[in-house]
Amino acid sequence: MYSLINEVGVRKALLAEAPPAALSLVIAELFFKFHSFTLECLCFLATWLALSSLFALAGRLWPARQEAPV
Repeated sequence: MYSLINEVGVRKALLAEAPPAALSLVIAELFFKFHSFTLECLCFLATWLALSSLFALAGRLWPARQEAPV
């Protein structure tokens, strides 16, 4: 995380990682009931990694809208 923030900046890192992190937290709270903090934490981190990868892939496949020249 430190390397990400150091490389791209706090604002970009937050914009890139906040949505998948929040969605992962919701998924973990709703579905992960292992009665083990370590196991639930590892599953949360794995879910965050998977969702972050999917968001990044979607961002590359779905190009940003560009303004039409005036």
